[in-house]
Amino acid sequence: VQLQASGGGSVQAGGSLRLSCSVYGRTFNNLATGWFRQAPGKEREFVATISRDGIRTYYLDSVKGRFTVSRENAKTSLYLQMNSLKPEDTAVYYCAAGAGIITSSLRTPQNYAYWGQGTLVTVSS
Repeated sequence: VQLQASGGGSVQAGGSLRLSCSVYGRTFNNLATGWFRQAPGKEREFVATISRDGIRTYYLDSVKGRFTVSRENAKTSLYLQMNSLKPEDTAVYYCAAGAGIITSSLRTPQNYAYWGQGTLVTVSS
């Protein structure tokens, strides 16, 4: 399974970016998918995840109301729309996928077997 993330960049605080992640090599409908981020000197943290059917979403508290995760199973793609960006959102963002992850474990990065290469998001004040 290969994941390819894109869409990162540099924006000013209050701006928006949309990250995309294409997933290849396995039936996408069977995979749980999510976004994680890692800031310099910090551990990788959960940002958002979406159920396989695209109905249920879960977010890090600090991004609720600003970020929206979505997926298009027909295009085997995952997205993260990020609005009202803040300097503290600066990080490398990773998309991830995995099979057989129960809902209570979706926020734990170690439960995801497949990872994209990461895309840098820089938010300046």
